[in-house]
Amino acid sequence: MQPKILLVDDREDNLLSIETILEPGGYKFVKANSGRQALKILLTEFDFAMILMDVKMPNLNGFETAALIYEREKLKHIPIIFITANNYGDENMFKGYQSGAIDYIFKPINPEVLRAKVGVLIDLYKKNRLLFEQEQKLITINRNLEIEIKDRKASEEKVKDLNRKLLENIAHLETANNDLERFAFMASHDLQEPLRKIRMFSDMLHIKYKDVLKEDVKMITRINSASDRMRALIVDILAFSKLSTEGAEFSNSDLNVVLKELLVEMEDEVKEKKATILIDPIPPLYVSSRLMHPLFQNLITNALKYRKKNVDPVIKIRSEISLAISDRDSKNLVNKYCRIFVEDNGIGFDQKYSEEIFGMFKRLHNNGEFEGTGVGLALCKKITELHHGFISARSKVNEGSTFIISLPLKQEAS
Repeated sequence: MQPKILLVDDREDNLLSIETILEPGGYKFVKANSGRQALKILLTEFDFAMILMDVKMPNLNGFETAALIYEREKLKHIPIIFITANNYGDENMFKGYQSGAIDYIFKPINPEVLRAKVGVLIDLYKKNRLLFEQEQKLITINRNLEIEIKDRKASEEKVKDLNRKLLENIAHLETANNDLERFAFMASHDLQEPLRKIRMFSDMLHIKYKDVLKEDVKMITRINSASDRMRALIVDILAFSKLSTEGAEFSNSDLNVVLKELLVEMEDEVKEKKATILIDPIPPLYVSSRLMHPLFQNLITNALKYRKKNVDPVIKIRSEISLAISDRDSKNLVNKYCRIFVEDNGIGFDQKYSEEIFGMFKRLHNNGEFEGTGVGLALCKKITELHHGFISARSKVNEGSTFIISLPLKQEAS
């Protein structure tokens, strides 16, 4: 479907100029000469990929028009980019973001900048449409399968047919899941820019009005704190999404070197916590050293974070070779695993949560006790699975924790 863009400007020459710049993109344009005309168009048409709107217009300016547009639930998904002469200060820019804009383009318009920004939003629009269509197809497929399962008599041939369709459904779900992971990466990346704006404006408010607000200045501090937590969450989500979208290069790696380099990076934090880290030699493994770095970093950071009060943390890292068998009833040895233990003397946790802690956003403590996003251990689990291994945990409350990473000594071809 040809993406539609709504152009809003009270000057016909400006509308023509924008249309000429974007025409090679193959978009469909709908033009409005005022905010009121734009609102009239949006009464019957909802399928716009985006809106490019001039700020300075008679009667209804761009900010007022945007506010009225976003009052309607059906229109809240349409991104708006304001086009304006470069004579607005941060206060007016902030007003634009409040009214719903996601970006600005300044006059005189740079064609390359305009095409690039529009291209990004159109790409996101297309991906959203594709995901929605796939979702509807999957809903229809599932509904049809449920009807067939209820109505058809059980027979070998029909069961085979249903199994085939179920496999196709799984393939569709996997495709949709991959698309969602890629979309999560893109969306999280785009969220960082408005977050930087929030932090910038809150800092400006703090500097300008801290003497006036007095005790109420704490509200700005809370905004900054919330922004920092959101930024940490976005960074962790990006890291998790990259694992699914970027390939990993495996090679015969020395994890002792990886740990040594990591401890150099964490030297200040280790000294601040007065921690002792003891590492026994680990045998060479066929792994991605790039992925093993964040795996160990998350486990060591957690050990430092969840330490006991008034007790210096001690972290021990050791390994052992174990044999894996094909199943419980067979003694046929099929592979060797290297089990890497990361032990600490921290606060520990109840063993009943040993599987839940590896879930996405799962946290056993609130932000008031320990900061975090709940993504770190999910990231560790994803990394071990990419290595055809697994991770587990043993712990007791107030008796420390041990995380066990099991990696095959020989990686099989995927």
